[in-house]
Amino acid sequence: MATVLPKVSAAAVSAETRLAYVLHHFRLAYAGADAVPIGYAGQQPQVEVADGAGDFFERQLPYPPAPSWREWQGRRLPFFFDLASDKPLLELVDNQAIINSDLISAAFYLLSGWQEYFCEERDRHGRFPFSASVQHRYGFVAVPVVNYYFDILRAAVEHVTGRALKPLQWAADAPFAVFVTHDIDNLFSAWKAPAKAALLRRDWLGFGQRLWQHFTRHDAWDNLAEVQQTVASYGAKSTFFFLPEQSKSANGTPNADYKLSRICAKAIAAIGDSEAGLHGSIGTAVHGGNLKEEEHRLQRCIKGQVAGIRFHYLQWEPRITPVIVSSLMFRFDTTLGFAEHFGFRNSYCLPFQPFLFLNGHVASFLEIPLNVMDATLHHPNYLQLAPDEILPALTPMFQEIERFGGVCTVLWHNENFDPANTRNGPEQFRALMEYLRGRGAAFVTGRDICEMVSW
Repeated sequence: MATVLPKVSAAAVSAETRLAYVLHHFRLAYAGADAVPIGYAGQQPQVEVADGAGDFFERQLPYPPAPSWREWQGRRLPFFFDLASDKPLLELVDNQAIINSDLISAAFYLLSGWQEYFCEERDRHGRFPFSASVQHRYGFVAVPVVNYYFDILRAAVEHVTGRALKPLQWAADAPFAVFVTHDIDNLFSAWKAPAKAALLRRDWLGFGQRLWQHFTRHDAWDNLAEVQQTVASYGAKSTFFFLPEQSKSANGTPNADYKLSRICAKAIAAIGDSEAGLHGSIGTAVHGGNLKEEEHRLQRCIKGQVAGIRFHYLQWEPRITPVIVSSLMFRFDTTLGFAEHFGFRNSYCLPFQPFLFLNGHVASFLEIPLNVMDATLHHPNYLQLAPDEILPALTPMFQEIERFGGVCTVLWHNENFDPANTRNGPEQFRALMEYLRGRGAAFVTGRDICEMVSW
């Protein structure tokens, strides 16, 4: 059944609005950047940026003309709205810097999620698909392009001030941060796939054994304490997102296989001092009333406020969801990643505030981008990486995050801590954690990130 999209409802996005949104995030990324005027030529700033957007942002088209490609810091990068690609990217003269590409419009386009707001394409789960993105079209999903744009602005600002800008600082001067998360969809279903396989083989004995084990033994996915202890062994705390809805969605998509009120006391004891967040069920990304009710259920369970959210199946409708999350006063969301591929959905490796197209303001919550999900790595519809291919495939992305002092958000479902999973299971998780710890990363929770980012 085709997804019925809400109508586009957007305030005019002027050059001033784009500039304010982008510079807000540049100044979050680099302390001291507010000391220098940055803008287009008519404003006579010290850092002058070429104006190349024309009337694109008035026409509400999802895709701009193809980018030009330039090199910065040894990396070949796409530059949208680049009308002077024959000129040097950055010119430094006396106490002025001139950037001959419209970095402001390009950064706004990617960071705001313009493409998905104005694109009509959605997949069967109502999501903006990776295949429809410019990241897929031009092959830069694993490169945080906006961070490179900001690096050019940084070089320009440092030239006119003669002072180095300080990037966002993590605890103990760690070079970057890692946000380890778990979506708790299933606790009691480890037996189902083996039982179904036995049934299809007409292995009646094997099927009976699986049923017997289900009713008499501890389920392998009822493992929250083991997950917590595994993460703690790396000196880290993680965030567990609990799914309050057990009933299937109207289209048959499953929600939780557990009833939150029944497992609450045991689950909260199992995760110890880890963070608990809300895993909004199917449909709540477009229905604020249902989401509020689920928030209340989780609040009763944890006996406190819920700071963060991630939506089940990574559902996110850009025309509605940011407004709902803002209205319910969540401090952070961490849904925005592509299910189909690891990398950077908004081409940025730091937390940011989504743009509210309805009124042209920044959202009141912090988005902590999702970079890699276990299902993405090995799934019939996604990448199908072999176990020994996972870390080599992810390492260049990790290096980009480290380069810019960003946050690496990892989603590893509790069910994939089952030792029976040898494809994207506990051994592959441990390999990632060993690598990230070896690089000196700070392991943080969502609340930690909200405290460290001065937004």
